[in-house]
Amino acid sequence: DLVIVVPPAATVPGVIQDCVDQGVKNAIIISAGFKEVGPEGEKLELEVQRIATKGNLRIVGPNCLGIICPTSGLNASFANLMPQKGSVAFISQSGAMITSVLDWSVSQKVGFSAVISIGSMLDMDFSSMIFYLAKDSATKSIVLYMESIGNARNFLSAARECSLTKPIIVIKGGRTDAAAKAAASHTGSLTGSDAVLDAAFKRAGVLRVDSMSDLFEMADVLSKQPLPNGNRLAILTNAGGPGVLATDALASHGGVVAELSPKTVQDLSGVLPAAWSHGNPIDVLGDATAKHYADSLEIVAKDPNCDGFLVILTPQAMTAPTDCAVALTKYAKIQGKPVLASWMGGPDVAPGAKVLNDAGIPTYAYPDMACRTFNYMHQYQTNLDSNYDRIDLKVDLEAVQAGKLQAQKLIASVRASGRSLLTEAESKLLLKAYGIPVTPCELANSPQEASAAAEKMGFPVVIKLNSTTITHKTDVGGVVLNLHTSYAVEKAYNDMKESVSRLASPEGFEGVTVQPMISLKGYEIILGSSLDPQLGPVLLFGTGGALVEVFQDSAVALPPLNPNLARKMLQETKLYKALLGVRGMGSVDMDQLIQIMVRFSVLILDLPEIAECDINPLIASEDSIMSLDARVLLHDPSVDAVDLPQPSIRPYPHQYVCSYDLDDGSKAKLRPILPEDEGLMRHFYARASWPDGCDPASMPNEEEHPTCTLDRQHLIRTCFVDFDRSIVLVAEVDKAIMGAGRISREEMSDDFTFSLQVLPECRKKGLGSKILKRLIELSRMEGAACIKADVFCENKRALRFLEGHGFRLGVPTHSGRLVPAKYQLTDSSHHRSRSRTGSKALAGDRKPTLMMS
Repeated sequence: DLVIVVPPAATVPGVIQDCVDQGVKNAIIISAGFKEVGPEGEKLELEVQRIATKGNLRIVGPNCLGIICPTSGLNASFANLMPQKGSVAFISQSGAMITSVLDWSVSQKVGFSAVISIGSMLDMDFSSMIFYLAKDSATKSIVLYMESIGNARNFLSAARECSLTKPIIVIKGGRTDAAAKAAASHTGSLTGSDAVLDAAFKRAGVLRVDSMSDLFEMADVLSKQPLPNGNRLAILTNAGGPGVLATDALASHGGVVAELSPKTVQDLSGVLPAAWSHGNPIDVLGDATAKHYADSLEIVAKDPNCDGFLVILTPQAMTAPTDCAVALTKYAKIQGKPVLASWMGGPDVAPGAKVLNDAGIPTYAYPDMACRTFNYMHQYQTNLDSNYDRIDLKVDLEAVQAGKLQAQKLIASVRASGRSLLTEAESKLLLKAYGIPVTPCELANSPQEASAAAEKMGFPVVIKLNSTTITHKTDVGGVVLNLHTSYAVEKAYNDMKESVSRLASPEGFEGVTVQPMISLKGYEIILGSSLDPQLGPVLLFGTGGALVEVFQDSAVALPPLNPNLARKMLQETKLYKALLGVRGMGSVDMDQLIQIMVRFSVLILDLPEIAECDINPLIASEDSIMSLDARVLLHDPSVDAVDLPQPSIRPYPHQYVCSYDLDDGSKAKLRPILPEDEGLMRHFYARASWPDGCDPASMPNEEEHPTCTLDRQHLIRTCFVDFDRSIVLVAEVDKAIMGAGRISREEMSDDFTFSLQVLPECRKKGLGSKILKRLIELSRMEGAACIKADVFCENKRALRFLEGHGFRLGVPTHSGRLVPAKYQLTDSSHHRSRSRTGSKALAGDRKPTLMMS
């Protein structure tokens, strides 16, 4: 089953070959001396990878400590400690970090469900382990020590799915340049931009912390207390000073002190002495009893203005720390609101702190530590919520893509000429193709042509340098503003030609573009894209103009964007409040701005030849939004299409949209689902007789079609699809969803599972057949070996339907309740897994297929 490899690096390829020859399927390579030491080591690593891939052998490592599984008693590592059993899984790229944590865990009595050292991630990486641990019933939370993300696309896919049910907390080494260099030397991998990694973690619903103590603290807290629905904290204290410190600590990282409702203040006045603070922090005074604490928490827990609670106790003569702790234990599980405590002091408060911790109320030595924990909890909840908020603003992606062919022809023409830099005129044509508003732009190759264009356009005008070699026009005098006459235009043309020739070269001047002078009564914005070495294309939005580097007010995000993600990006900048209207200026049309951001995201993903793209400035006012200038830099023309950087999140597969004529003459559009479809899907499931995800036991026969309760998480898993792992097709008829089908890749395999559901009124129109044939076709295009499902035995219509479409039915399973159905797409004897890191179907374990023709 498993070989642990420890000899010198030079001998490891031979050992792995021996493993393959003996039919071994798994190996842990503890040996070091591979890519982290340089080119020779990298060559050895590639040889090991070649042998293992050919022999279908999976590898953890090299340069790792190994794996420890306390639940099974396995210690396949060179650590000398077997940790206690627990519910936290720890994955680390650093073996030394693991040994230190294991030693610490003994004194702290911290247990683990798994401890995994993955080293330099030749094969199995963070995503592989997260996929496994997401299904592990012994694991309640996952903590990561990361130096490089590895396969970013797989990591984000795994983390995004897992974080819906289990928290993932990460500490990432390499925030500073010096630390990044040390991390690269340690693992032999690029670390990427820290700000971009932050954006990636947020997109995947991963909580990033700053210290090792926070790492395990948050894992413990998230396993005991619910996440808050907001950032408003109620603070109960028997001393004013700790309450003030807690308030400062809370506010410094985004939390706010909750404003108590009048009823809460009134009720507290009925149970507390008259001298209590009558506000938040709630000072219950130095002689507070256990009853004062318990009564106060019970009252404030009912206040809708409070999202969480911090109870602070300092040892005083009239206060019994342990009695107070015992009184609070019955409030350890307040629905949807976390309770934290700070029992300040030493031996006098220690028994009470233990009582609270044992009851599931995390207890801290100091209130600022508790406030930091609350802020982390709110940040984690915000990451999850903002990724899956309901989307009200819709963007017509098909309309956005209308100019794709035109844009591709323009890019191909520029590359064919041997150029990488687009002129401003070409850059604006590119933006215009995707519906991004740009200023009119006329090319002129002489002073006379420039003045004629200006007269036609109307004064005042701007002339700008047209050049295929010069990137920054202002550096060479290549921009002249506010020209009011033909004479001024011709003079500016000649002056610019002289300036460019003197400051750059005569060849750099290739005429000018003439544009209308746009009033700058608005905000200057930069909207751009660049490449991250690990995560591919990255989007940037922020304060633009000539001082963009000075203000440094920007947010980054990974494409693709939907309207909610674009809005979230806006909200992360200081500019956002100004855009809503300030100092007598009205609000910018935020919906239009969001539409532009989404369109820009589609442009970047549609055209992987783009290395960098900046719209600066994009002028936004209450009247209009307009791109005044744009710069586009392509990858070198010598770079082949297959070698162009890919996005870390697979974009919407536009190519899978198609239309069909149904048997009754009506038309159905089959397309991949969008997050914006949540409302339509809720209506679809409400009309459907067998909602997906029903317990098979609730469906005793074909005649009984019970309705299942549909929670939002099911809609999230359906509508917010990771297209690397699943594709959900919806059939739209007359702007309503009448059918839906799903294909999902199984983990570590190229077998696909599928499900299909059609509303009763469309069963006789051939819609089910159309969807199934399309699912089979897409499975083949996605590289599936076969497509399969389980069907209820009593669903005879579905079984006949599948057989009629070429599926082979197997022997009933699950006590004879389910029939496996399989459609083979390739010769299984010659098929090998497409991805060594694999993917798991978004829906989790296979569920019975719902089949209605």
